Amino acid sequence: MIPEPECIVQGHVPAAFSRISVTDIFTSGIGPSSSHTVGPMRAAKRFAEVLLDGAGQGVTRVKVELFGSLSLTGKGHRTDVAIVLGLLGWTPECVDPDRVDDIIEDVRRSGTLPTLSAHPIAFDMVSDLIFSKEFHPTHPNALTLTAFGGDQALFSRTYFSVGGGFIVAETESNGDMECPGSRELYPFSSAADLLSIGDRTHLSIAEIILANE
Repeated sequence: MIPEPECIVQGHVPAAFSRISVTDIFTSGIGPSSSHTVGPMRAAKRFAEVLLDGAGQGVTRVKVELFGSLSLTGKGHRTDVAIVLGLLGWTPECVDPDRVDDIIEDVRRSGTLPTLSAHPIAFDMVSDLIFSKEFHPTHPNALTLTAFGGDQALFSRTYFSVGGGFIVAETESNGDMECPGSRELYPFSSAADLLSIGDRTHLSIAEIILANE
């Protein structure tokens, strides 16, 4: 199952560019959770791109480990399904929900990720997709993907699903997570904050949002 070429990765928020538009929040994609389904799918897609860009030479197996909240509720939120789809190159915006079960069954039956390289890369959805009981020290929604050549780990990437389908790589966070919207002119985290800003600035809610945009 090779994704259509018009599929485009979205939702990547490097820490240095954390300001987003309100239109970025409303994203299409499979559910049921933006942070537990859409975000992990985008993270897996980014890892797959690393493999396809040349780092996949000599890779024979891929392992994924979920931490914290992603692990505790991952089955119910289909985090495992989303990750497999991302590894195959699908994005939340482009995968056909009616084809998802067939795509996953193909991987389950073959035990491989056919689109990652010219040679088969092994992936067992039971032994290579681990729901850890541990919490990552940086963020509660964390996943680590590792590429192996035989028994040797060749390289690994850790991503954080920070909400709304947005992801940040560990190398971009520098240990200090910076959430989307943290550089807004009028930052707020609740309706009470928003009303307080309006009282202080005499701006309407629409004007506050426009200023942040």
